Amino acid sequence: MVRRTRLDDSECPVARSVDAIGDWWSLLIVRDAFDGSRRFGEFQRSLGVAKNILAARLRALVDGGVLASVPARDGGAHREYVLTEKGEALFPVVVALRQWGEGHFFAPGEERSRLVDRRDGRPLRPLEVRAGDGRPVAPADTVVEKPGG
Repeated sequence: MVRRTRLDDSECPVARSVDAIGDWWSLLIVRDAFDGSRRFGEFQRSLGVAKNILAARLRALVDGGVLASVPARDGGAHREYVLTEKGEALFPVVVALRQWGEGHFFAPGEERSRLVDRRDGRPLRPLEVRAGDGRPVAPADTVVEKPGG
């Protein structure tokens, strides 16, 4: 089996983030956690992923501090998975992926799930990247400053 390259010591924040949650199962688990899934069986039914893969991804997300394993709310013997503060900080990432997917992978009028504001039922505004002074910025308006460079 090919060993996965570790990126957790990279100087690049994108590389470290991908190392922590970059595989599709992990991102979909986080998405489902935002949608209210808490139990192993709920994740398994929603994703259709093999139990051994799900167990490994849940363990990695717990070890990485994205999810916490907590006693069941109903007092049962099983454990539940909840987003930590670190996990909840992924919300803009999941929203950005959702909005990117809506814009590039669906035909006009094609049915899809929608993320709406709970208060008024309206879709969220598209996310924007803004400079410190509030103006919108595009890729051409930015530069990556590398350590020692």
